[in-house]
Amino acid sequence: MSRLAYLALVFVFCLTWSSAFPVAKMVVGIAPPLLFLGVRFSIAAVLLVGFALSTGRLRTDGQARVPWLMLMGFGVIHFAGYQGIAWIGMHTVSGGLTTIINSLNPVLVGVAAVPFLGEKMSWRKACGLLLGFIGAAFVVRNRIALGEGAFGILLVTIGMISMVCGTLLTKRFASGIDLFAMVGAQQGGAGLTLLIAGLASGERFTDFPATPQLLFCFLWMIFGVSIASFLLWFFLLRRGSASAATSLHFLMPPLGLLIGWALLGEPLQALDLLGVVPVALGIRLATSAQPV
Repeated sequence: MSRLAYLALVFVFCLTWSSAFPVAKMVVGIAPPLLFLGVRFSIAAVLLVGFALSTGRLRTDGQARVPWLMLMGFGVIHFAGYQGIAWIGMHTVSGGLTTIINSLNPVLVGVAAVPFLGEKMSWRKACGLLLGFIGAAFVVRNRIALGEGAFGILLVTIGMISMVCGTLLTKRFASGIDLFAMVGAQQGGAGLTLLIAGLASGERFTDFPATPQLLFCFLWMIFGVSIASFLLWFFLLRRGSASAATSLHFLMPPLGLLIGWALLGEPLQALDLLGVVPVALGIRLATSAQPV
């Protein structure tokens, strides 16, 4: 793959992933969040696994060899824990700050990947992760000063840690599995879990309003995020180390804030965007030695 094509995929991934939480902020105000997530992940799972089966992508290695239950379990950690908890926290946290907090996961992945995945931590990569953390933390500090909810921030942080665990497990145990089957199975596990959790918590399908806004959110979350963005995420995760792939999440703060400002009218300050400089330098250092 050429460097230009790789960078184009990175751009599409960052744009679609960054849009997820501002769009989610639109959903939590008008629809039951856990049932929304459950339906979204379940539909995406059916489409992805159905595509893998119907196109014969699993025949080479044998469909029976796909560890469906293991992948569904990873999905509960990776997606149900990550977004389910974070969406609850978003009742008191802006979509922009949620994106920022989730952009900090490369630091945790970079550190944990050394003992768990056997990855090497060079000084160049360590400096890149540190610069990315400084840039994102600068924006977080400015946003907390604007009065974001502390408990909501805690929930979003727990969701981010859940994603870190799912990333490490997937990188170690599921790298050789067909991409469509793997992403679909993980979302299937997450969708089933969130549907049960939503119904158990008292959410009802009758609470979904029949509005164009909600239809847009469903379509974008299914096709733009659950399919396009997640496939790109796991593709990039396979192309390089876990710490290098996740360093791309440092781009999410400025993109998430811009999308939150454009879609929701959330406040955007010049100080928020100053963190872009160390973020960009950090990603360059963390990924420059990775294959494309």
